Amino acid sequence: MMREHGGTDANGVPRWDFSTNANACGPCPVVLESVRRADAAHYPDPRYTALREALALFHQVDFRRIVVGTSASELISRITACAFRAGARRFWQPALAYGDYALAAQAWRLHQVDDAEQADLVWLCEPSSPLGVAESQCVQAAVQGRTVVIDRAYEPLRLAGQCSFTRAELDAIWQLWSPNKAMGLTGVRGAYAIAPLQSATMVRELEDMAASWPLGAHGVAMLHAWTGVEAQQWLIWSRHRLSAWKQQQLSLLEQLGWECLPSVTNYFSATAPTPVDEDTLREHGVKLRDTRTLGLPGYWRLSVQSPEAQGALRAALIRRKERVT
Repeated sequence: MMREHGGTDANGVPRWDFSTNANACGPCPVVLESVRRADAAHYPDPRYTALREALALFHQVDFRRIVVGTSASELISRITACAFRAGARRFWQPALAYGDYALAAQAWRLHQVDDAEQADLVWLCEPSSPLGVAESQCVQAAVQGRTVVIDRAYEPLRLAGQCSFTRAELDAIWQLWSPNKAMGLTGVRGAYAIAPLQSATMVRELEDMAASWPLGAHGVAMLHAWTGVEAQQWLIWSRHRLSAWKQQQLSLLEQLGWECLPSVTNYFSATAPTPVDEDTLREHGVKLRDTRTLGLPGYWRLSVQSPEAQGALRAALIRRKERVT
């Protein structure tokens, strides 16, 4: 398996980037300003006391349940390693899923199983990726000593509906949060996990496995600002704008013959009427995300972008069509 992500690659930053799910309305001004003011001349508090308290207050949980990490991917790796040390040998993930769950399991030689009830480590994601819909997997797998993690990276970018998990169900599993997507600041790395109730032992083990200062000053600033009223108000405003942009983008693609799958997020998957030439699109500054590494070959995941970006996408697709014909 290979690590494959949207966004910047060896060809640089795409001018019109539909390949990453970052909030296209961002960066969030108040969070960006907080990052710029971060004290990069000194180490942050190695225990992240104030940050963990702010995150705990934001989520209304005990601060001892907060585990900070360099990124969601780093926490995925650390949780997998911790589960392996506790005896996990089998894992389950949705058929369509972020590749880092399987990559982390592969590093520790965990065997993938088809039934979540047969797994020691279970990965969930809601809203899911690449489809952007509710997670259908039952949370009964949370019992009987299994480690169950729900990736909530896209919850802040949910444009319709609400989480299908109850508060009691969420308190029984690990929650993984990476707000940099919602804040439009994916270049600032920082994430955290909310531990289940009665999981103090695994929290200590995860903290023992972390390197010193896993989160730098800029990541601390980003996560702390994300919990503030101004950032959350901006997020609400951005979701309204993204909803309007999404309808425009769906209409544009459908007019060009694309089949778009339903989603509740600022991204959706679609299939083109003719083969898509990534290189040709990139020549016109447009980058899309092929979903084959997410378990969905033949489709593309497109984030919702501004009308200007949509115009560039339309022009690139039409040029491609004209070149083929």
